[in-house]
Amino acid sequence: MDMPKYIINYVKYVDYVSTKCGRFAMYGIFLMMAVLLLGSVTRNVLNMPLSWTVELAQFTITAYYLVGGAYSMQMDDHVRMDLIYSRYSDKTKARIDTFTAIFLVAYLVCLLIGSISSTMYAIEYGQRKFSQWNPSMIPIKIIMVFGISLMLLQAISTFFKDLAKARGITIK
Repeated sequence: MDMPKYIINYVKYVDYVSTKCGRFAMYGIFLMMAVLLLGSVTRNVLNMPLSWTVELAQFTITAYYLVGGAYSMQMDDHVRMDLIYSRYSDKTKARIDTFTAIFLVAYLVCLLIGSISSTMYAIEYGQRKFSQWNPSMIPIKIIMVFGISLMLLQAISTFFKDLAKARGITIK
């Protein structure tokens, strides 16, 4: 018995979006390196330190891992506590992953609710980071909501793929 067409389409669409966003996010590491290099050169060579470079690098790396998280999950490159898991067959792994995905989805829903609340607060009160640079927190909070949403969608996609695998079906 095959998986319904709408589930297959959901998996294909979400995997496509996760791949595109993840590959785009990969370039964030180069942006972060450039910002840190600029800060280092202006501080040590030009003796003109820029107060915003470290914070911008922190925002960049935060966006990098938030937007890239779904792609990492899709590629199965995330960290896994593996004491006995690797000894199981693919079908048994899929059954275990199907069960644990329920907890992951619940956790991501809680994170999403919190991130939406935090973003609404930042927008309503014009939240800024208390520092010399004093940047607005709104952009990074919006990226946080986007990244967690993408991770939730990918977790559901992975759930469907594992459910199919547990039933002896492959969804590509």
